[in-house]
Amino acid sequence: MRVVPDPYLPSHGDVRYAVEHYDLALDYRLATNRLDATATLRVRARESTDALRLDLSGLHVDKVKVDGAKPRKYTHKDRVLTVKLAAPLAPDATATVEVTYSGKPGPVPGAHGPAGWEELTDGVLVASQPYGAPSFFPCNDRADDKASYRIAVTTDSDYTVVATGRPTSTSARAGRTTWVFEEPAPTASYLVSVVVGRLTEQSLPGAGGRAAVFRPRGRTLPAESPMLRLPAMMDALEGWFGPYPLATFRAVVVDEALEIPLEAQGMASFGTNHLADAWDNERLVVHELAHQWFGNAVTGALLRDIWLHEGFACYAEWLWSEERGLGTANERAARHHRALPMQKQATPLSDPGMPAMFDDWVYKRGALTLHALRAAVGDDAFFTLCRSWVADHRVASTGGFVDHVARVTGTDRTPLFAAWLHEVALPACPVVGPR
Repeated sequence: MRVVPDPYLPSHGDVRYAVEHYDLALDYRLATNRLDATATLRVRARESTDALRLDLSGLHVDKVKVDGAKPRKYTHKDRVLTVKLAAPLAPDATATVEVTYSGKPGPVPGAHGPAGWEELTDGVLVASQPYGAPSFFPCNDRADDKASYRIAVTTDSDYTVVATGRPTSTSARAGRTTWVFEEPAPTASYLVSVVVGRLTEQSLPGAGGRAAVFRPRGRTLPAESPMLRLPAMMDALEGWFGPYPLATFRAVVVDEALEIPLEAQGMASFGTNHLADAWDNERLVVHELAHQWFGNAVTGALLRDIWLHEGFACYAEWLWSEERGLGTANERAARHHRALPMQKQATPLSDPGMPAMFDDWVYKRGALTLHALRAAVGDDAFFTLCRSWVADHRVASTGGFVDHVARVTGTDRTPLFAAWLHEVALPACPVVGPR
């Protein structure tokens, strides 16, 4: 019997094997929302298995091969592609699985609404978090199963493609262009994204090639847009959390309004409503950038550990506010601590439950937990443990973070974490002393 990889997503993922590399060849026609694609997966068995289970939603499987030959059987039902192998895979044995598929991609339904492939007024945006990756490629949809990627997207030449990974080549033929991206860093499936739009790249002074903005053609960035502060944000975050963990960061602005930005590996998508010079926009930009350290470089193995992503990203907002002279971290902490009792928190931060995992209290209480830790251990120890957390981990858990703090600081902070993470009652507001 298959062990459920993540209780929050019991219908996704398979723990019997891991994917080491995905090679995706996507041919997309915008006018008809038609996708013809081949996904080639290099998999490694974690235990003996005679079948591989893949997540794929709303698309038709045309052909499956395993190591170049037909498998014993495959079935595709209820968003699950099951491949019965001609011979069992022994533990640690590898295989290459090739899936050819097609159809009209659309988002995957779930507890937080549809996620994944979304048609825009003029283009496409893929927001895979937390269960949308199967909307456009077959995957082992587990947060802890991180792999490298090569993604080739062919579409109409009048459009620009931005996808997960570093762009390596483009080639055009008969009015269509193929864009190729490669991501060697271990990447969770829900952090894989594709954006197709009429976009132009704008380099950022001071970025040193580390960051760029893709904006709609014909639309300029306002003179004081928070997007233009990305190089300064990256400098600040590197000072707090260590070197930027990926090759580049690309902020992609689609030509319509979005309710919230959406992070992915090495990139984030914003709406045109996020361009104006306002604190709510600025904090969102630094929030999504911070996710490249917390959520992307270090990914919670289970969705219940989402505070390790959102708490750190929210706390980066407060640190950046202080850096900019827009309010100290203590002031931000006090303001949100006063507001938290007005929110309905029925579960502990360490296990908020699938319906509540993206509630605002998870973000703010997560940030307050980190503020409390900083107040307890001091700035030097706090930022040291933050930097080593990113440097030493790729897949993480709440328990692992508690152990990391004890190891780095040489102190037992169990009572602090018990109060903030495992109880519902709100502790007193922490205050960080002057630097």
